[in-house]
Amino acid sequence: MSGGFENFGVRGDLADDVSLECGICWTRYNPAEGDSVAQVPPGTPFSVLPEDWHCPNCDAPKAKFMVVEP
Repeated sequence: MSGGFENFGVRGDLADDVSLECGICWTRYNPAEGDSVAQVPPGTPFSVLPEDWHCPNCDAPKAKFMVVEP
């Protein structure tokens, strides 16, 4: 029986302009702004951030980010 966690992680079907928020510290990643801490340029979609990218505030992994509803 599967525990349902084998696909846990970042979704690949996110729109390029969707904002996401860290589920630990609530820091928001806005693609229009990028991430100056990690030198990610403005216009970079969340889905193309490197796998080792972390929250610039609390160091949480990408998998802890949730889509911000409009």
